[in-house]
Amino acid sequence: MAVQLNPYLTFRDTAEEAMTYYRSVFGGELTISRFAEYGASEDPAEAEKVMHASLTTEHGLVLMASDTPGAMDLTPGDNVSLSVGGDDEALLRGWWERLCDGGAVTMPLERPPWGGLFGMCTDRFGMHWMVSIEDAGAPGG
Repeated sequence: MAVQLNPYLTFRDTAEEAMTYYRSVFGGELTISRFAEYGASEDPAEAEKVMHASLTTEHGLVLMASDTPGAMDLTPGDNVSLSVGGDDEALLRGWWERLCDGGAVTMPLERPPWGGLFGMCTDRFGMHWMVSIEDAGAPGG
């Protein structure tokens, strides 16, 4: 798998509406996972909110998004992250370590419920990053 860098948008309860709109603009295939599928929120009112959405177009564009749980802050203008992922663990771990240097880890790089490794940080320039490392031997990875 090639390594990819994608914009990742966060919303307050409107991720599905926004991503459906972006699909109408750009075309492509939209996939959506819900908080309930991964036990990602203890609030039953958030069960159907979007934990992760991905829009992949025939032109190679990939746009990702999620809803922000009510317990987390969301500031308009501060709701875009850069997502980098792939299956080259050594490469991606090196990037993770350099992105965190002088910045702040908001979620340690560790195994999430969906597999692989995942972490979030804010670099020294205030840019938000998500790093996702797929299991090299796992299906789809």
